[in-house]
Amino acid sequence: MPTNLPIVQKTYDLVKWYVPVLNKLPKDHKFALGDRITTNLYTLLEGLIQVRFRREKLSQLRQLNVQLEVLRHQTRLLLDFELLSTRRYEYVSQRINGIGMEMGGWIKQQNSDVGSQ
Repeated sequence: MPTNLPIVQKTYDLVKWYVPVLNKLPKDHKFALGDRITTNLYTLLEGLIQVRFRREKLSQLRQLNVQLEVLRHQTRLLLDFELLSTRRYEYVSQRINGIGMEMGGWIKQQNSDVGSQ
């Protein structure tokens, strides 16, 4: 696998872990919340790969940061609906937070680049 930005690799690893978990949700939740989360995960990964190659990154990074926040809330719903164990929730939350920290750093770096021009 080619070397990726750490945030892309962390998001890839999250997708790889989370999608099989989501695919095992009961039907009534799989086709509503589960599919939304899955789509959100794939869109997040694709967006991060795309932004890497853009000259102007800041606006797309901000959009992806909002998408990550939506993912946090969707994941919390799984816990509140008792569809995800506390242990799994803690694991996935740590992964999402790690991606959020990377994204925050990237946004901060882009902000300082824009400010220095």
